[in-house]
Amino acid sequence: MSGGGFLGKLKALDAYPKINEDFFTKTMSGGIITIVSSVVMVLLFLSELRLFLTTSSAHELSVDVGRGEKIKIHFDVTFPKVPCAWLSLDAMDISGELHLDLDHDVYKQRLNANGSPVKEVEKHNVDATKKKPPSAVNATASAAAGGAPAGGAAGAAGAEGGAAGGAGGGENATALANGCGSCYGAEDKQGDCCNTCDEVRAAYRRKGWALSNVDHIEQCAHDLYTEAIKEQAGEGCHMWGMLEVNKVAGNFHFAPGRSYQQGSMHVHDIAPFGDAVIDFRHVIHKLSFGEPYPGMKNPLDGAKAGQAAAAAAAATGMFQYFLKVVPTSYTDLSNKTLSTNQFSVTENFREAQGGAGRTLPGVFFFYDLSPIKVKIVEHGSSFLSFLTSVCAIVGGVFTVSGIVDAFVYTGTRMIKKKMELGKFS
Repeated sequence: MSGGGFLGKLKALDAYPKINEDFFTKTMSGGIITIVSSVVMVLLFLSELRLFLTTSSAHELSVDVGRGEKIKIHFDVTFPKVPCAWLSLDAMDISGELHLDLDHDVYKQRLNANGSPVKEVEKHNVDATKKKPPSAVNATASAAAGGAPAGGAAGAAGAEGGAAGGAGGGENATALANGCGSCYGAEDKQGDCCNTCDEVRAAYRRKGWALSNVDHIEQCAHDLYTEAIKEQAGEGCHMWGMLEVNKVAGNFHFAPGRSYQQGSMHVHDIAPFGDAVIDFRHVIHKLSFGEPYPGMKNPLDGAKAGQAAAAAAAATGMFQYFLKVVPTSYTDLSNKTLSTNQFSVTENFREAQGGAGRTLPGVFFFYDLSPIKVKIVEHGSSFLSFLTSVCAIVGGVFTVSGIVDAFVYTGTRMIKKKMELGKFS
């Protein structure tokens, strides 16, 4: 009895009393309203599901307090008209750190005039253009046999820049065999030695002399740099890799010739190219300051410069990109944080100028750091929130459709009654 009484009380609490099917009245208007309400319900459900699956991002700004950090610059650039042997990559910053002709984590791919690869991908290596000098025995034998290179005497008579009294080819070969090659009149003091082509070039630079012709330089016979310049003429270059720089303002650039520091000046030796036109039109496939986060867009990805030039000379000059780098942290839904950087850019092009102070052709990226840091945090809707919204959609559509159906049904009945009584006009 007690069990039956308890069940009876539960039955009395039923908020959804059932009506006998004999009392149901189905109408055409009710069927139309049911179809329309079902379609509305499905559309609202799909919209809510899309919002549930979509993450939103909140952006916050704060002062960047990071110190002693590094920035990884990822780049991928193609130069259709500049050979790989002609290119050098340098990086410097306001802290005084300087990297000349970078070759770590930098790769080059030679391209023919049509843009197709010429050789396999190779890691950029400055020392790869240097041959080992011949052994002392071979050099001495060459000198004894009178095997002085052609033009050696001419080099002794004075290389460009007014150097005089240099050693002849045979004498220099003997000197090299003894471990002290001639500097061809560019010695700072008596007894200075130049055993490699780079040391001869450095001696000439210290004197302020130009060295555009190295055919008479014995040491340069063991350097493939000049040979590579001639061999790759007319080719292009695809260059990519990564640079790690200090988190301070600075620049990195692609320019022709080997670079060196002369006092406080950064100089590129373009004498080996003579009067050749160096066309620096280029395509930037990728440039980023750190790893990308989902949805990140870098403004220079896919950028082309100088491609519309009608003649090669029109793209000869200095392409300048001024970048404002904004430190950014990105936190995803799993609470993993990625530290990276965004940047904005403005561009400028300086046409080549002749004369002694002519513009150095190349592609230069000048970057500066923003003191403001952007913090991006991903947010997603909770499942309980989604479930609440779905219930609200179902209940709301059923309620509204019920009200509309009742209004239509009642109105239809009233009209029918008046028509039966002849009172409807």
